[in-house]
Amino acid sequence: MRSRLHGRLLLLVVLLAASALLVARRLLVVVRVRGTSMVPTLQPGDRVLLRRAPAGRLRRGQIVVLEPIGLGRQWGTGPLPDPAAADWLVKRIAAMPGDPVPEEVVDQQGLPAGTVVPPGRLVVLGDGVHSSDSRAWGYVPFDRVLGVMLRALVSMS
Repeated sequence: MRSRLHGRLLLLVVLLAASALLVARRLLVVVRVRGTSMVPTLQPGDRVLLRRAPAGRLRRGQIVVLEPIGLGRQWGTGPLPDPAAADWLVKRIAAMPGDPVPEEVVDQQGLPAGTVVPPGRLVVLGDGVHSSDSRAWGYVPFDRVLGVMLRALVSMS
């Protein structure tokens, strides 16, 4: 009787652990930083732990990981690629829908002064001096954001 109870308890613990792992894999992602656009905040080779975040949970100032912009400066459509199968972009949200577009983006994009970010779009900037970001591409659609950085996992190299 006692060994049967222990067996059921062990099975329950294993099932709970497996369920927790599946949930964590759907909510959390690790991505490697490539390039210098986020220096000094993040270095090339650093890894970042992300929480997948719906558009409603994005906030100005957060570091986000985005799908790279495609050829012809067009954003993709449909589901995002597998996190392990793409070279993701790491940027900081500079403006949300309804916020004024930052001056450096207005200047580079040739927008009228006082332009605000349209619904469903973000303005992102790199922290580094050399960054391809909204100054070059314009607005980023919410659905191209893979997640929000929770923590930097600094590289050992």
